[in-house]
Amino acid sequence: MAAVTDLAAAKETLLAELREHSLILGEVTLASGAVAQYYVDARRALMRPAGFRAAGELIAAAAVELGAEAVGGPATAAIPPSTAAIAVPAGDDLVAFFVRGERKEHGLQRWVEGPVGPGMRCLVVEDTVTTGGSTAKAIGRIREEGLEIAGVVAVVDRLAGGAEKIEAAAQAPYRALLTIDEIYPERPDRG
Repeated sequence: MAAVTDLAAAKETLLAELREHSLILGEVTLASGAVAQYYVDARRALMRPAGFRAAGELIAAAAVELGAEAVGGPATAAIPPSTAAIAVPAGDDLVAFFVRGERKEHGLQRWVEGPVGPGMRCLVVEDTVTTGGSTAKAIGRIREEGLEIAGVVAVVDRLAGGAEKIEAAAQAPYRALLTIDEIYPERPDRG
């Protein structure tokens, strides 16, 4: 299959992949502790070729637009989207990184892993945002390492208040590639 270069087509592909592979109906406890009647496991779409390429095109385009040199965020949530961004032609000038949940006790004892260093401009990525807590925490670690945050992109925003928390933490623009309204418009809790 040829690389996706049309961003509107990439968004449609990503939406179709998320609907087919990532939307899970039924009661689930979220990372925040809240109970939901549906779950979006974006990695199920991002770790398939079509979803990976489509997300990569969209994230790489956002990174280029914001002048970022690197893409990454909290492990494990940022690993598929950040590696997707560096795997597409538009991401040829980017590098990827991830933020550990706990500092490594051996080796270099780093919080942020990857070929990044102080002063680099980065795009923070996350697979799914609900409350924004893990992303905000990762943003704090990224700042401590001296990286500059150009913006934040979520593959999916559940529209549960996370955007505001993330924008406040990042002090940079936040956007979602897709929202739960687009993926599951008939959901029972839609406001």
